[in-house]
Amino acid sequence: MTDTMATPEEKPAEKTEKKPEPTEQLSVTKHSVRIGGKKVAYTVTCGTMVMREEAEKEGKSEGEKARATVFFIAYTLDGVKDNAKRPVTFSFNGGPGSSSVWLHLGLLGPKRVLLDDEGYAGEPPYKLVDNDYSLLPQTDLVFIDPVGTGYSRMAEGEKVKEYHEYKRDLESVGQFIRTYTTRYGRWSSAKYLIGESYGTTRASGLAGHLIERYGMFLNGVMLVSVALDFQTFRFDATNPLPPVLYLPTYAATAWFHKRLPADLQKKKLRALLDEVEAFAGGEYAAALFQGDALPDAERTRLAKKIARYTGLSVEYVERTNLRIEIFRFCKELLRGERRTVGRLDSRYTGMDRDAAGEQFEYDPGFAAIYGAYAATLNDYLRTDLKFERDGPYEILKGLYLDWGWGEFVNRFASVGDTLRKAMSMNPHMRVLVANGYYDFATPHFASDYTMRHLGIEPELRKNITTSYYEAGHMMYVHQPSLEKLAKELRAFVK
Repeated sequence: MTDTMATPEEKPAEKTEKKPEPTEQLSVTKHSVRIGGKKVAYTVTCGTMVMREEAEKEGKSEGEKARATVFFIAYTLDGVKDNAKRPVTFSFNGGPGSSSVWLHLGLLGPKRVLLDDEGYAGEPPYKLVDNDYSLLPQTDLVFIDPVGTGYSRMAEGEKVKEYHEYKRDLESVGQFIRTYTTRYGRWSSAKYLIGESYGTTRASGLAGHLIERYGMFLNGVMLVSVALDFQTFRFDATNPLPPVLYLPTYAATAWFHKRLPADLQKKKLRALLDEVEAFAGGEYAAALFQGDALPDAERTRLAKKIARYTGLSVEYVERTNLRIEIFRFCKELLRGERRTVGRLDSRYTGMDRDAAGEQFEYDPGFAAIYGAYAATLNDYLRTDLKFERDGPYEILKGLYLDWGWGEFVNRFASVGDTLRKAMSMNPHMRVLVANGYYDFATPHFASDYTMRHLGIEPELRKNITTSYYEAGHMMYVHQPSLEKLAKELRAFVK
């Protein structure tokens, strides 16, 4: 019998198919709205930009290779003779895993999601309205969706998780900012960053990365709901900071839901917080430092005071060993009414299957607005901005569940020192910090602690402006806070 099978030496070499290169897809449209009673005409450039990197094989350069496509929406004012004379602001949200939709359609863009004054969307269908509080009259705006969010994707054959890591995320967003600045002639423009939540982590990291990698010095960084030092909000048995730094937000939440004793309930919110913050940063912090060495009588006295400030029972506070974890508080405060309070915004309440658990089934603060932002953004892209793609626009993905931390492995991530160094290298760079009193994701007292521990020189401290709002993580969903924040941002950029 003849063997007709080829030996390994005789097999023809397999052809390696070259993967198709991603292409850029752009849509340019013209629009106008009324902002502050004046007609504002502008151009929107919406689409994807291919990010390329030098490829090497066996130590030899193979030229530039497409690694990812980044989706962006850029707004530029019409009738401007020289765009380089206009400031430009790059914006992104957090997660990690969030698209830029929240700052885009909630605060900065010329259109915003219609909510009631307290921040409720109501029943669908939802709609966009002209945004009287847009920052467009003061600065051109570029909204960036990091890889894995919005329509931003890795190129075919590339490792998807590679960019889902602190440093690679900085590099990819930084590369986009550098490319956009070059392609659209904005090197001579005043340049700003604005980030929210993990977006403040990214913005602070970029303030340093852009200087060191590209020599790009920023005029300002706007931090909405600060997350620079993760030790301040990661509850852990050996970490005494979160119980102290969350206590003022517990008090604000109990005050809002009318769960405090009558004398405290009568106080103005800021006066109440002054009292609670003094206690939290003083005798409460000192007591937690003592641990099991704290005398029983002192423990009981403190439990009563903590209960008084949180609206919880003394017995409950004692059972927590004076350390109230955030999700327990969200379930416990209104347990008698079978309601939970929100993490992103504790003004909102929700309903779980039962009232016995220690964590809510969903975040009421997120559920109240998610549908409105998702629906309006998807409609706006295709209908108004003429960007057509059938794949899903990823509003929010759980990338944070498996996020890579690189240099921060086995310790709490902290980028405060990066921001400090950037301010030292660039003493003209200013920083704006916006905090919500009802924010359990990034509490205002934790933000204060972080900014007070940057270690910057006294003459640079004047470059930091801080403001507070009677709302939550996305404070701009609350009409009075939207008005106040917009005024702060306009003054900052101006």
